Amino acid sequence: MTIAEEKQRWEEWQRHCQEIQSLTATSQLLKESPSQKEKRIRRLQRDYAAFCEYYFPHFLTLRDKVTGEPLRIIHNAPFHNQAALKVKNSPNLKAVFKWPRGHAKSTHFDIFIPLWLMFQPKRLINFMVIVGKSEDSAERLLGDIQAELQFNKRITDDFGDQVSMGDWTSGEFTTKDGVNFLACGRGQSPRGLRKRESRPDYIVIDDLDDDELCRNDRRVEELTAWVKEALFGALDVGRGRFIMVGNLISKTSVLANIAATEGVHVSEIQAVDRDGNPVWAEKWTKEEAQEYAKFVGYRAWQKEMMHNPINDGSIFRHEWIRYKPALPLRKYEQLVCYTDPSFKSTTSNDYKASRLWGKVGNELHLIDCYVRQDTVSGMVRWLYNLYESIPEGVVVNFYIEANFLQDIILDEFTTEGNLRGYQLPIMPDYRKKPEKIQRIEAVSPLWERGFVFYNEKIKDTADMQVGIEQTLALERGSRVHDDAPDADEGAIYLLQKRSRISEFKPRFGRRPTSKNIW
Repeated sequence: MTIAEEKQRWEEWQRHCQEIQSLTATSQLLKESPSQKEKRIRRLQRDYAAFCEYYFPHFLTLRDKVTGEPLRIIHNAPFHNQAALKVKNSPNLKAVFKWPRGHAKSTHFDIFIPLWLMFQPKRLINFMVIVGKSEDSAERLLGDIQAELQFNKRITDDFGDQVSMGDWTSGEFTTKDGVNFLACGRGQSPRGLRKRESRPDYIVIDDLDDDELCRNDRRVEELTAWVKEALFGALDVGRGRFIMVGNLISKTSVLANIAATEGVHVSEIQAVDRDGNPVWAEKWTKEEAQEYAKFVGYRAWQKEMMHNPINDGSIFRHEWIRYKPALPLRKYEQLVCYTDPSFKSTTSNDYKASRLWGKVGNELHLIDCYVRQDTVSGMVRWLYNLYESIPEGVVVNFYIEANFLQDIILDEFTTEGNLRGYQLPIMPDYRKKPEKIQRIEAVSPLWERGFVFYNEKIKDTADMQVGIEQTLALERGSRVHDDAPDADEGAIYLLQKRSRISEFKPRFGRRPTSKNIW
């Protein structure tokens, strides 16, 4: 770090400390008698959510971005409070908390929870170690709790001055009551993780993995061994709270390895539920979550927010994705639009896919596509709009899996048809299908050999990109959505089947006699 960077970091920390002092001033609070104050403190020690709201309004107050005026309190989500109770009630805990980006992992495990443990009637924490990607990043994380202990007026008013002069440095400090705090970088020797006769009793490993590390299996295994042996060994024969927090950015990661270890408690929180509703509803709305997902893309959303990292190349590869301009529809020998509506439910969180494919010679062209988290009615409207855009005289065969063309979906087609004055001529696909991955793997050589092309004109649309990402992400055992490649396989199967029938030329002649044969 350069001198200029150190100066900037110091100035930022000073501004942060001034903000803490200002926003935790108690002058506006009601005057309390000593007994009222004692009663309030005891209540906050029992109630984690109330503890956070009282002592950390600067974290939990949503403010106007222009004026800075407070708008409302953002309450803890239920999973925040459940995690705090788990940590408090488990003095010997080995745990991984897989929470999405932006869901306050560091805030709770690096600041709120350790301070809640520290200020219990009987102190539950004596030596805390924060472990980061580097010593510098760990010091930044530790600086946040140090700022609270030094400048949070509500804490000092209730629990006294915490600063121990002469033992209050960046990266390592001790409070007046003898609670030790230390920052430690990834892979750093933990031999110094003890002070006098004290050993750590609260170790939190914060976002240890990164993309570069996870691409190197050997480094992941080495760091996993460091966490299990050297770092865990810094506890007093395993006594204490040993916590790892992060999001699952790769299936080959330290977090994945620790979470898979026997005896480790794992908390996995996804950003949204099955219906697309945020699990931290007070933080953001369903619409905001959808906009975020659209902007970052399917792959980043799955990795950062849903603990579903996607690796390329298991079945399809990037270099197999080829583009060219689509031909006028009249130029195609055959056209099939195949729809995979996923579930029959009207939920908008499931992906629904409709894919218009054309065949010309040996080439297969994806001409238009729809891959969206939408309702059934939204999918049906898109299909009707596509049908109405087809030039007169061009035949497109519309298909949908037979088991889906019933109940809610059939009703939606009928309702939309009644509004438009005609019914979409969509046909059920009665094929008895083999296992999905097996079917899609069987057509993947068409991509590899260069017979498949995507419409260059719609290359950058969200529908096209989500479909490509689903295709590249496909692998056995994966939890990624596969509606687009499933619909592609359905369309290509029908196009290839029709080609085989049309190209078959029967031969007629005399039936050979038994004499001829034998």
